[in-house]
Amino acid sequence: MSDDEFAEAIKKQPLVNIGTAGHVDHGKTTLVQALTGIWASRHSEEIKRGITLKIGYADAEIYRCPKCPPPQAYYTSATMPKDGKCKYCGTPLEFVRKVSFVDVPGHEMLMSIMLAGTALMDGALLVIDATKECPQPQTREHLTALSIIGVKNIVIVQNKIDVVSKERAKENYEEIKRFVEGTVAENAPIIPVSALHKVNIDALIWALEKYIPTPKRDTSKPPRMYVIRSFDVNKPGTSVKDMVGGVLGGTVVQGKFELGHDIEIRPGIKLKKDGQEVYEPVYTTITSLKTGNQPLEKAYPGGLIAVGTTLDP
Repeated sequence: MSDDEFAEAIKKQPLVNIGTAGHVDHGKTTLVQALTGIWASRHSEEIKRGITLKIGYADAEIYRCPKCPPPQAYYTSATMPKDGKCKYCGTPLEFVRKVSFVDVPGHEMLMSIMLAGTALMDGALLVIDATKECPQPQTREHLTALSIIGVKNIVIVQNKIDVVSKERAKENYEEIKRFVEGTVAENAPIIPVSALHKVNIDALIWALEKYIPTPKRDTSKPPRMYVIRSFDVNKPGTSVKDMVGGVLGGTVVQGKFELGHDIEIRPGIKLKKDGQEVYEPVYTTITSLKTGNQPLEKAYPGGLIAVGTTLDP
């Protein structure tokens, strides 16, 4: 990707995926909301039960005050003042980059979904509840999964510090240090926050910028995308002439996709031939590209992308 292409791309689409990891009810989805302003658990059953069941997603833009020191210099599009100026000195904030957050379930029964989410992650937030002894079962399992997949850029978030004493916060900090010793997260920063009350979120944003950089991507290779979800965006009652094709959700890992590209989906459709199960790839055409509500003409690696197709939804 040329410098001009990169400069244009970072204004429109996220170029890095940051995942959540950690035990159920430790505050992963609440933390994503504090950073993005978006509640990533959108499905009715998730709202009803109060837990994440599917992979959630939300984007945020990161801004920096050129005059203030860190961490107070850092904001996201959800935490910055409406006038776009630093709340401490009034200087106009500078755009840094746009990131996608991949919110995964923490329940032990949903580890397969969590593992699917890790395939997209360039970095991760390991969220740990300060009120609980560390590690909890899925805290350990999720860190192991990150290590196996090869996610090395990790920031540890010590959440719920608003409901523990100073002594308990320090005790939990030491538990975390002992837990991550000898692991891929041994040198990861530990940022104490209250996701619910949005306390110390600026320090977390600074840590994201410092410890989870945007990876270098190769757009010269043949385009490839990991698909983690599919959607039918047609509302009930839509007439046949107004219907649109199925939408694929995921992230581009190399190359770039453009409107009108013919694409191949693998492994495709499972069929039986001569008594054996075989797969045949599916072929379709890209009709739309979006990141969040932002339409794109080209989709580059990194960040979560929705790809409209001519597939029967």
